[in-house]
Amino acid sequence: MNAPVQPHAHAQPLPRRHGADLSTGRRMAGPLRWLIRGDPTPSPAQWQAVGESLLQGDPAADALVAWMGEVGMATSKPLFDRAACDGIGQLDAPPAPLRQFFATVETVPAWVDPVRLDAGARACGLSGLTGMRVLRDFGLMAGYQAAAINRTLVMTGALSKGAQKRVAETTKWWIDCTRPGGMAVGAPGYVSTLQVRLIHALVRRHLVARPDWDSTAHGLPINQGDMHATYLAFSVIFLMGQRLLGVPITAAEGADVMHLWRYIGWLMGVDDRWLHHDEQSGRIALYHNLLAQAPPDATSRELGRALMDEPLGRHYQRFGWLQGRFNRARHLSIARTFLGRAGMRALGLPPTVLPWYPVLTTAPRWLLMQLLRQLPGGAERLSQHGLNAQAAYLPVLFGGDDPRLRDAVGVEAVPSVEQ
Repeated sequence: MNAPVQPHAHAQPLPRRHGADLSTGRRMAGPLRWLIRGDPTPSPAQWQAVGESLLQGDPAADALVAWMGEVGMATSKPLFDRAACDGIGQLDAPPAPLRQFFATVETVPAWVDPVRLDAGARACGLSGLTGMRVLRDFGLMAGYQAAAINRTLVMTGALSKGAQKRVAETTKWWIDCTRPGGMAVGAPGYVSTLQVRLIHALVRRHLVARPDWDSTAHGLPINQGDMHATYLAFSVIFLMGQRLLGVPITAAEGADVMHLWRYIGWLMGVDDRWLHHDEQSGRIALYHNLLAQAPPDATSRELGRALMDEPLGRHYQRFGWLQGRFNRARHLSIARTFLGRAGMRALGLPPTVLPWYPVLTTAPRWLLMQLLRQLPGGAERLSQHGLNAQAAYLPVLFGGDDPRLRDAVGVEAVPSVEQ
């Protein structure tokens, strides 16, 4: 494989993390070449753009948070919450910074098709819990190999929060976003996404002011490149992983999922240039992003081992000890399928685990789903059953807690935001 061509000497200096270990980047990105037409090696301009994305934040949200810090969170956060839920028009004389932010997010892009958003949401439910396992074991677990992204988790204390809680909160947000109608203005997915965007801006403001944040090495906290990687995990990796596990998602369904996540990414603050309307362009972008990632380090192993044991902390109604250990083994076998031995070692996971679960279930799953799809209304019934199964699993993740994103997006996570 050819290395990406280096940019000209006069180009903008890039953070040291950019392309810091091309051999590891090639290992992670290599399998994508089988799914990409032509040579995906980035051009000098593309390589420079990926690097520069590590220096770019979310100007609209960053400006809003600067104002919130000036007037105080006790005053500004309730106004933000009400505008997110009810619309900026429901506030009497809203402050200009708040009005400007919501004027932007409430102006839905012309390319957004509500019918396709709902179709993409139904496609996210086709495989039920299999899709959730892909996100956990291929998106989240594999993503821990990118050590530079992990640094934000470490510096905000997210490691001490516990993997089980983080998985539960991320799953709740994903379910909010992937229900039909969930991304309409004021709907749960829309509100949750704006809350997550706010906490990203708060964390960015907090970390960049810390003396131990090295911008020359890491760029900006929660930058466009890292947000782009997260968006690709929920769209491109989600679709690719399901198909590898035997879920027969059609090209049209995949396009609808991409459409849904293009809008979610836009609402999250990802710049238009990093959003993709089809899987092929998304795969190429993922290839470029993976090449540029910093290699795994000790935080990768700490996060990986914590996520490995996450199933043991779920709130099963019966046979908890047995279910916890079975789910731990199942998730490890799925991770082994996607990561390979080298990836398992990089994350501190046992490399001798065999991919027994995908081997035993992929072909039967494909055959059964193909059969059910041939029946009248079969795809619709599969989708509804899967959506119900995903929502029904939330009590297992949250237990007796209220399954909301209170802790995930609460401003208490960034105590010095007003300093």
